[in-house]
Amino acid sequence: MTISEFLTAYDQQLRTDAETPSAVAVQRLGPLRLVTFAGGRGFVTYQDLGGAGAETIAEWVAETLAFYRADPAVVRVEWKTRGHDYAPGLREALFHNGFEPEESESIMIGPAGALAVDVKLPPGVSLRRVTEEPDIRAMSAMQDRVFGSPVSDDNAEALLRRVASDDGMQLWVAEHQGLIVSAGRLEPVPDTEFAGIWGGATLKEWRGQGIYRALTSARARAAMALGKSFIHSDSTEYSRPILERYGLLRVSTTTPYCWRR
Repeated sequence: MTISEFLTAYDQQLRTDAETPSAVAVQRLGPLRLVTFAGGRGFVTYQDLGGAGAETIAEWVAETLAFYRADPAVVRVEWKTRGHDYAPGLREALFHNGFEPEESESIMIGPAGALAVDVKLPPGVSLRRVTEEPDIRAMSAMQDRVFGSPVSDDNAEALLRRVASDDGMQLWVAEHQGLIVSAGRLEPVPDTEFAGIWGGATLKEWRGQGIYRALTSARARAAMALGKSFIHSDSTEYSRPILERYGLLRVSTTTPYCWRR
């Protein structure tokens, strides 16, 4: 498939309610989906903006902020932008309303089979899927540290709720002598050809040894066992080159704009 074909499949299959499987509530505002997650997190997404002009988009941004401000439980809101969208004036409206851009990532898509390769692990490192609370809390704490965030019970609790609901998410880790050194999620998307790989994190001292590649391969094989043909991921500059080497294509970019109470 070409980049254009992958991008069309991405927009049609993934930019739906499938994007927010663990939402507590979803409110519609024009084409926007204003999503609320547990733990006081808001999230704004949409399939497209329907050709709206800058004035209309500015009104939507202001109304969105007012919606979340009215709920004191919401402390952080992410507006997910995509580089290929027609969205005149959106970034200016987000700035004006106190949303700040975070690091842009590459939207990567490709065949799951391209990632399902044999990778030699360093001595003593093994992979497994985790489902028990102590493992999930340890995994979440490691990811928080790698991403430069304070270790958060909220993140661990959100994962535990999803595991309890059995919504299809899988959690995978790499370990060395009982220490989790790398981790990531697999998110099979119902009623689509896709599964997503998310949350990939590896301790700095363990990078460059093939562990992330092995963990990605394990998740790709799990996706194929579920009947999924394609893998998608929002990738940092650490993981993008690895995925490109295995045949995934950079079809667009995504930049989160965040507001904090």
